[in-house]
Amino acid sequence: MPTARARTRPGSLPRQSKSCGARAQTRFFRRLSNKPLEGRGIVVTRPAAQARNLASLIERAGGRALVFPAIEIEDATERPLPPLERFDLAIFVSPTAVERAFRRVRDWPPKLRYAAIGRGTARELARRGIAPVLAPERGADSEALLALAPMHEVKGKQVAIFRGEGGREVLGETLAARGAHVEYVECYRRVLPRADSGPLLAAWGDGAIDAVVVSSGEGLQNLLKLLGDAGRRHLFATPLFVPHERIAEQASALGARKVIVGGPGDDEMSARLVAYFDSR
Repeated sequence: MPTARARTRPGSLPRQSKSCGARAQTRFFRRLSNKPLEGRGIVVTRPAAQARNLASLIERAGGRALVFPAIEIEDATERPLPPLERFDLAIFVSPTAVERAFRRVRDWPPKLRYAAIGRGTARELARRGIAPVLAPERGADSEALLALAPMHEVKGKQVAIFRGEGGREVLGETLAARGAHVEYVECYRRVLPRADSGPLLAAWGDGAIDAVVVSSGEGLQNLLKLLGDAGRRHLFATPLFVPHERIAEQASALGARKVIVGGPGDDEMSARLVAYFDSR
């Protein structure tokens, strides 16, 4: 017996299933209202002060930002600063490094040159009247900064790296290998927050979380500690947005099923969230 085929009138579209039709209708109305993240719950795990801008971008796009910091910033153990007059170059690894360093130093040597890992950190320096600032146009990690031509011309230079306690050593080690004299100035530390994950787990149980943004490998490890075993299952079944391929590889190795690289800046991350959900 021949298989029956669905017929369509000339110029008409094939009939869609209810679920497909509902999804298409939802996408249509999101675009119409210019709220592409409408109805989406997105967890932002950056330290509280750094989470505000991304949370605002998510909410302006119609989403619901759930700020759940996986890292807390504290002042580092205060040590005497080295004499800044002897440095040729000051490198800042994060916006927090800029903020904490400028709390302690009001007058910076006029001959000092400045570099930043990423445009967000460069913007923090610019807000304080520092220009010019050497920073990569693309990328926001040590490798991107080290690839710039001036960072290959550091032989004999005195370099201060403003950072948090610990962290990656690739920047200092590479500059030292290129002949620079490197000194770290540690002006803050990252700690595991004391946080109640109960409301977040309840939101997951209610189907109210559609994505999670994690900004670093340390933040991911902390988030797993805060969520526990039940939360780990929820987290790794949820789309996970990260800023770098390196963190994506770490998340995948830990068991995350869907990892999306969104880019280092808030604008790039929010655009990636919009693009991802606008297609669904």
